[in-house]
Amino acid sequence: MTGADRGDQPGAASVRQRLWGAQRAAIEGALHTLDPDLAALITDVVYETVLARPGLDLKTRELLAVTALIGVGGERELKTHLRGALRCGATVGELKEVIIQAAMFVGFPKALAAMRALRGLEPPPAPDAAEVG
Repeated sequence: MTGADRGDQPGAASVRQRLWGAQRAAIEGALHTLDPDLAALITDVVYETVLARPGLDLKTRELLAVTALIGVGGERELKTHLRGALRCGATVGELKEVIIQAAMFVGFPKALAAMRALRGLEPPPAPDAAEVG
């Protein structure tokens, strides 16, 4: 059974819904169109297993994902996780600080690209009031 088949599973669906919001169907469709097997791996492992684990709240996990994506230069994925962090309660100010902090380790060109990605989200997506606490 793939992640798409288990999309109504409470924990996994809520993680994807919290991160992707109204873009969920489009993101899942794009992943599936690119490659169904890779899409299943991403939804099963990343979203249904790792991000749903206890121990770190989803906002912290998204801030870590943003930092990692800045480091590897994953600009398209970075935009998705910047939106996800904002939807989980991170502020634009916190994301700017994450980018500045990352610059010290990954370099200014990658940090500048990340800052441009963040600026491109204006106005930032609002956090889901029911999910932020």
